[in-house]
Amino acid sequence: MYFPVAGIEISPWIPPVVAFAISLFTSMGGVSGAFLLLPFQVSVLGFHSPAVSATNHLFNMVAIPGGVWRYAREGRMVWPLTWIIILGTLPGVFIGALARVHYLADPEDFKFFVGLVLLYLGGRLVWDLLRPRRAHPLSASAEAQFQQRFDNAGHDHAQDETLRVAVKEFSPVRLVYEFCGQRFDLSTPRIALLSFIVGIVGGIYGIGGGAIMAPFLISFFGLPVYTAAGAALMATFVTSVAGVAFYQLLAPFYPDMAVGPDWMLGLLFGAGGIAGIYCGAMLQKYVPARTIKLILAAAILVPAAGYLGKPFR
Repeated sequence: MYFPVAGIEISPWIPPVVAFAISLFTSMGGVSGAFLLLPFQVSVLGFHSPAVSATNHLFNMVAIPGGVWRYAREGRMVWPLTWIIILGTLPGVFIGALARVHYLADPEDFKFFVGLVLLYLGGRLVWDLLRPRRAHPLSASAEAQFQQRFDNAGHDHAQDETLRVAVKEFSPVRLVYEFCGQRFDLSTPRIALLSFIVGIVGGIYGIGGGAIMAPFLISFFGLPVYTAAGAALMATFVTSVAGVAFYQLLAPFYPDMAVGPDWMLGLLFGAGGIAGIYCGAMLQKYVPARTIKLILAAAILVPAAGYLGKPFR
Protein backbone atom coordinates (compact mmCIF):
# COMPACT_ATOMS: atom_id res chain seq x y z
CA MET A 1 0.00 0.00 0.00
CA TYR A 2 1.36 3.43 -0.98
CA PHE A 3 1.12 6.43 1.35
CA PRO A 4 1.58 9.58 -0.76
CA VAL A 5 2.28 12.13 2.00
CA ALA A 6 4.89 9.92 3.65
CA GLY A 7 6.19 8.79 0.27
CA ILE A 8 6.50 5.16 1.39
CA GLU A 9 5.01 1.81 0.46
CA ILE A 10 4.37 -0.86 3.13
CA SER A 11 1.83 -3.59 3.92
CA PRO A 12 -1.23 -2.07 5.68
CA TRP A 13 -1.05 -4.53 8.59
CA ILE A 14 2.40 -3.33 9.74
CA PRO A 15 1.41 0.07 11.25
CA PRO A 16 -1.40 -1.22 13.51
CA VAL A 17 0.61 -4.21 14.72
CA VAL A 18 3.66 -2.08 15.55
CA ALA A 19 1.50 0.56 17.26
CA PHE A 20 -0.34 -2.05 19.35
CA ALA A 21 2.87 -3.69 20.56
CA ILE A 22 4.43 -0.36 21.53
CA SER A 23 1.35 1.22 23.13
CA LEU A 24 0.43 -1.83 25.20
CA PHE A 25 3.50 -1.36 27.36
CA THR A 26 4.17 2.36 27.26
CA SER A 27 0.58 3.38 28.12
CA MET A 28 0.96 1.84 31.58
CA GLY A 29 3.33 4.67 32.38
CA GLY A 30 1.24 7.41 30.76
CA VAL A 31 3.09 7.43 27.42
CA SER A 32 1.08 6.75 24.27
CA GLY A 33 3.94 5.17 22.37
CA ALA A 34 4.56 8.08 20.00
CA PHE A 35 8.10 8.33 21.41
CA LEU A 36 8.95 5.03 19.76
CA LEU A 37 6.73 5.43 16.71
CA LEU A 38 8.68 8.48 15.57
CA PRO A 39 12.03 6.68 15.27
CA PHE A 40 10.20 3.74 13.67
CA GLN A 41 8.71 6.01 11.01
CA VAL A 42 11.94 7.89 10.39
CA SER A 43 14.53 5.11 10.43
CA VAL A 44 12.50 2.04 9.41
CA LEU A 45 9.86 3.51 7.09
CA GLY A 46 11.96 6.40 5.77
CA PHE A 47 9.38 9.11 6.58
CA HIS A 48 11.52 12.25 7.12
CA SER A 49 9.47 15.36 6.32
CA PRO A 50 7.79 17.60 8.95
CA ALA A 51 4.60 15.68 8.16
CA VAL A 52 5.91 12.83 10.32
CA SER A 53 5.37 15.02 13.40
CA ALA A 54 1.81 15.76 12.32
CA THR A 55 1.19 12.06 11.65
CA ASN A 56 2.46 11.20 15.12
CA HIS A 57 0.00 13.72 16.58
CA LEU A 58 -2.75 12.02 14.55
CA PHE A 59 -1.79 8.67 16.03
CA ASN A 60 -2.18 10.11 19.54
CA MET A 61 -5.52 11.66 18.66
CA VAL A 62 -6.95 8.33 17.51
CA ALA A 63 -5.26 5.98 19.97
CA ILE A 64 -5.58 7.64 23.37
CA PRO A 65 -9.35 8.02 24.16
CA GLY A 66 -9.87 4.35 25.07
CA GLY A 67 -7.11 4.39 27.66
CA VAL A 68 -8.32 7.66 29.18
CA TRP A 69 -11.83 6.25 29.45
CA ARG A 70 -10.48 3.21 31.27
CA TYR A 71 -8.51 5.28 33.80
CA ALA A 72 -11.53 7.55 34.37
CA ARG A 73 -13.84 4.58 34.88
CA GLU A 74 -11.55 3.22 37.58
CA GLY A 75 -11.34 6.58 39.36
CA ARG A 76 -7.64 7.19 38.74
CA MET A 77 -7.89 10.40 36.69
CA VAL A 78 -6.66 13.51 38.50
CA TRP A 79 -8.74 15.89 36.38
CA PRO A 80 -7.41 19.20 37.78
CA LEU A 81 -3.86 18.01 37.06
CA THR A 82 -4.95 17.17 33.53
CA TRP A 83 -6.32 20.68 32.90
CA ILE A 84 -3.16 22.31 34.28
CA ILE A 85 -0.98 20.28 31.90
CA ILE A 86 -3.26 20.99 28.94
CA LEU A 87 -3.32 24.76 29.55
CA GLY A 88 0.46 24.76 29.89
CA THR A 89 1.30 22.55 26.93
CA LEU A 90 -1.10 23.96 24.30
CA PRO A 91 0.81 27.23 23.69
CA GLY A 92 4.07 25.26 23.69
CA VAL A 93 2.74 22.84 21.06
CA PHE A 94 1.93 25.73 18.70
CA ILE A 95 5.39 27.24 19.18
CA GLY A 96 6.96 23.81 18.65
CA ALA A 97 5.04 23.26 15.41
CA LEU A 98 6.22 26.61 14.06
CA ALA A 99 9.81 25.85 15.06
CA ARG A 100 9.61 22.44 13.37
CA VAL A 101 8.50 23.94 10.05
CA HIS A 102 10.50 27.18 10.07
CA TYR A 103 13.80 26.24 11.69
CA LEU A 104 13.98 22.49 12.19
CA ALA A 105 12.87 20.92 8.95
CA ASP A 106 16.23 19.15 9.03
CA PRO A 107 15.91 16.81 12.06
CA GLU A 108 19.66 16.75 12.69
CA ASP A 109 19.46 20.22 14.28
CA PHE A 110 17.34 19.12 17.22
CA LYS A 111 17.81 15.37 17.71
CA PHE A 112 20.86 15.75 19.90
CA PHE A 113 19.12 18.22 22.23
CA VAL A 114 16.02 16.07 22.66
CA GLY A 115 18.21 13.00 23.09
CA LEU A 116 19.88 14.70 26.06
CA VAL A 117 16.50 15.62 27.56
CA LEU A 118 15.22 12.07 27.22
CA LEU A 119 18.46 10.65 28.53
CA TYR A 120 18.16 12.83 31.62
CA LEU A 121 14.52 11.88 32.23
CA GLY A 122 15.16 8.19 31.74
CA GLY A 123 18.27 8.35 33.89
CA ARG A 124 16.32 10.07 36.65
CA LEU A 125 13.68 7.35 36.57
CA VAL A 126 16.34 4.66 36.80
CA TRP A 127 18.00 6.53 39.67
CA ASP A 128 14.69 6.68 41.54
CA LEU A 129 14.19 2.96 40.94
CA LEU A 130 17.58 2.24 42.49
CA ARG A 131 16.71 4.21 45.62
CA PRO A 132 12.88 4.29 45.70
CA ARG A 133 12.33 4.90 49.39
CA ARG A 134 14.65 7.87 49.60
CA ALA A 135 13.40 9.35 46.33
CA HIS A 136 9.65 9.72 46.95
CA PRO A 137 8.39 7.93 50.07
CA LEU A 138 4.76 9.12 49.68
CA SER A 139 4.57 7.84 46.12
CA ALA A 140 6.22 4.52 47.03
CA SER A 141 3.82 4.08 49.94
CA ALA A 142 0.74 4.88 47.85
CA GLU A 143 1.83 2.48 45.09
CA ALA A 144 2.47 -0.28 47.62
CA GLN A 145 -0.90 0.36 49.28
CA PHE A 146 -2.66 0.30 45.91
CA GLN A 147 -1.18 -3.07 45.02
CA GLN A 148 -1.98 -4.54 48.42
CA ARG A 149 -5.55 -3.25 48.54
CA PHE A 150 -6.22 -4.19 44.94
CA ASP A 151 -4.97 -7.73 45.55
CA ASN A 152 -7.17 -8.00 48.66
CA ALA A 153 -10.25 -6.52 46.97
CA GLY A 154 -10.08 -8.79 43.94
CA HIS A 155 -13.12 -8.40 41.69
CA ASP A 156 -14.68 -5.94 44.17
CA HIS A 157 -11.92 -3.36 43.72
CA ALA A 158 -14.34 -0.94 42.04
CA GLN A 159 -16.21 -0.60 45.35
CA ASP A 160 -13.08 0.37 47.31
CA GLU A 161 -13.04 4.18 47.43
CA THR A 162 -9.46 4.18 48.73
CA LEU A 163 -8.34 2.98 45.28
CA ARG A 164 -9.81 6.11 43.69
CA VAL A 165 -8.42 9.65 43.52
CA ALA A 166 -9.98 12.22 45.88
CA VAL A 167 -9.25 15.88 45.02
CA LYS A 168 -9.15 17.96 48.22
CA GLU A 169 -8.14 21.38 46.92
CA PHE A 170 -7.67 23.00 43.54
CA SER A 171 -6.76 26.66 42.97
CA PRO A 172 -4.48 28.75 40.73
CA VAL A 173 -1.67 28.19 43.22
CA ARG A 174 -2.25 24.72 44.64
CA LEU A 175 -3.55 21.23 43.88
CA VAL A 176 -4.04 18.69 46.65
CA TYR A 177 -5.36 15.16 46.22
CA GLU A 178 -5.37 11.91 48.16
CA PHE A 179 -4.77 8.41 46.92
CA CYS A 180 -4.41 5.19 48.93
CA GLY A 181 -4.02 7.04 52.22
CA GLN A 182 -1.38 9.49 51.00
CA ARG A 183 -1.75 13.23 50.39
CA PHE A 184 -0.06 14.89 47.41
CA ASP A 185 0.41 18.68 47.46
CA LEU A 186 1.43 20.30 44.16
CA SER A 187 2.22 23.83 42.98
CA THR A 188 -0.08 24.74 40.09
CA PRO A 189 2.27 27.41 38.59
CA ARG A 190 5.27 25.04 38.65
CA ILE A 191 3.38 22.34 36.76
CA ALA A 192 1.99 24.87 34.26
CA LEU A 193 5.43 26.36 33.56
CA LEU A 194 7.02 22.95 33.10
CA SER A 195 4.12 21.93 30.85
CA PHE A 196 4.73 24.93 28.61
CA ILE A 197 8.40 24.05 28.18
CA VAL A 198 7.80 20.39 27.42
CA GLY A 199 4.90 21.37 25.12
CA ILE A 200 7.41 23.06 22.81
CA VAL A 201 9.42 19.85 22.52
CA GLY A 202 6.21 17.84 22.09
CA GLY A 203 5.05 20.14 19.31
CA ILE A 204 8.32 19.77 17.43
CA TYR A 205 8.33 15.97 17.52
CA GLY A 206 4.63 15.23 17.39
CA ILE A 207 4.57 13.36 20.69
CA GLY A 208 2.25 15.64 22.66
CA GLY A 209 3.41 17.53 25.71
CA GLY A 210 1.71 15.13 28.11
CA ALA A 211 3.99 12.30 27.02
CA ILE A 212 7.07 14.14 28.29
CA MET A 213 5.19 15.19 31.43
CA ALA A 214 4.66 11.59 32.58
CA PRO A 215 8.26 10.99 33.75
CA PHE A 216 8.39 14.51 35.23
CA LEU A 217 5.23 13.85 37.25
CA ILE A 218 6.59 10.55 38.51
CA SER A 219 10.24 11.46 39.04
CA PHE A 220 10.26 15.17 39.96
CA PHE A 221 6.85 15.70 41.55
CA GLY A 222 6.77 12.26 43.18
CA LEU A 223 3.29 11.25 42.01
CA PRO A 224 2.21 7.60 41.96
CA VAL A 225 2.36 6.12 38.50
CA TYR A 226 -1.22 4.84 39.00
CA THR A 227 -2.53 8.43 39.10
CA ALA A 228 -0.05 10.18 36.80
CA ALA A 229 -0.62 7.98 33.75
CA GLY A 230 -4.21 8.98 33.01
CA ALA A 231 -3.56 12.73 33.34
CA ALA A 232 -0.52 12.52 31.06
CA LEU A 233 -2.42 10.55 28.42
CA MET A 234 -5.39 12.93 28.43
CA ALA A 235 -3.10 15.94 28.09
CA THR A 236 -1.30 14.24 25.23
CA PHE A 237 -4.63 13.65 23.48
CA VAL A 238 -5.79 17.28 23.69
CA THR A 239 -2.46 18.75 22.65
CA SER A 240 -2.24 16.28 19.76
CA VAL A 241 -5.68 17.32 18.47
CA ALA A 242 -4.42 20.90 18.48
CA GLY A 243 -1.16 19.80 16.86
CA VAL A 244 -2.91 18.02 13.98
CA ALA A 245 -5.12 21.06 13.35
CA PHE A 246 -2.19 23.47 13.44
CA TYR A 247 0.01 21.42 11.12
CA GLN A 248 -2.91 21.05 8.71
CA LEU A 249 -3.48 24.83 8.74
CA LEU A 250 0.22 25.43 8.06
CA ALA A 251 0.36 22.99 5.13
CA PRO A 252 -0.98 25.34 2.38
CA PHE A 253 1.70 27.90 3.22
CA TYR A 254 4.51 25.39 2.54
CA PRO A 255 3.71 23.78 -0.83
CA ASP A 256 7.30 22.63 -1.32
CA MET A 257 7.30 20.26 1.65
CA ALA A 258 4.94 17.77 3.30
CA VAL A 259 3.62 19.43 6.47
CA GLY A 260 0.12 18.06 7.09
CA PRO A 261 -0.38 14.52 8.43
CA ASP A 262 -0.52 11.39 6.32
CA TRP A 263 -4.10 10.61 7.31
CA MET A 264 -4.23 6.99 6.20
CA LEU A 265 -0.93 6.09 7.84
CA GLY A 266 -1.86 7.93 11.02
CA LEU A 267 -5.25 6.22 11.20
CA LEU A 268 -3.66 2.79 10.75
CA PHE A 269 -1.20 3.52 13.54
CA GLY A 270 -4.07 4.85 15.64
CA ALA A 271 -6.16 1.71 15.11
CA GLY A 272 -3.45 -0.42 16.66
CA GLY A 273 -2.70 2.20 19.28
CA ILE A 274 -6.25 2.49 20.59
CA ALA A 275 -6.35 -1.26 21.23
CA GLY A 276 -2.88 -1.24 22.80
CA ILE A 277 -3.54 1.76 25.06
CA TYR A 278 -6.91 0.40 26.23
CA CYS A 279 -5.37 -2.97 27.07
CA GLY A 280 -2.43 -1.25 28.78
CA ALA A 281 -4.76 0.89 30.92
CA MET A 282 -6.78 -2.21 31.83
CA LEU A 283 -3.70 -4.26 32.72
CA GLN A 284 -1.84 -1.49 34.60
CA LYS A 285 -3.37 -2.31 37.99
CA TYR A 286 -2.08 -5.87 37.71
CA VAL A 287 1.51 -4.76 37.13
CA PRO A 288 3.79 -3.61 39.99
CA ALA A 289 4.69 0.09 39.92
CA ARG A 290 8.38 -0.74 39.76
CA THR A 291 7.86 -2.77 36.58
CA ILE A 292 5.82 0.06 35.02
CA LYS A 293 8.61 2.54 35.79
CA LEU A 294 11.16 0.21 34.23
CA ILE A 295 9.01 0.03 31.09
CA LEU A 296 8.69 3.82 31.02
CA ALA A 297 12.43 4.27 31.55
CA ALA A 298 13.16 1.87 28.70
CA ALA A 299 10.63 3.65 26.47
CA ILE A 300 12.53 6.89 27.06
CA LEU A 301 16.10 5.61 26.96
CA VAL A 302 15.72 3.60 23.76
CA PRO A 303 14.82 6.60 21.55
CA ALA A 304 17.30 8.74 23.51
CA ALA A 305 20.09 6.39 22.49
CA GLY A 306 18.83 6.57 18.91
CA TYR A 307 18.78 10.36 18.85
CA LEU A 308 22.21 10.67 20.40
CA GLY A 309 23.61 7.97 18.15
CA LYS A 310 22.09 9.61 15.05
CA PRO A 311 20.94 6.41 13.38
CA PHE A 312 18.51 8.15 11.03
CA ARG A 313 21.03 9.40 8.50
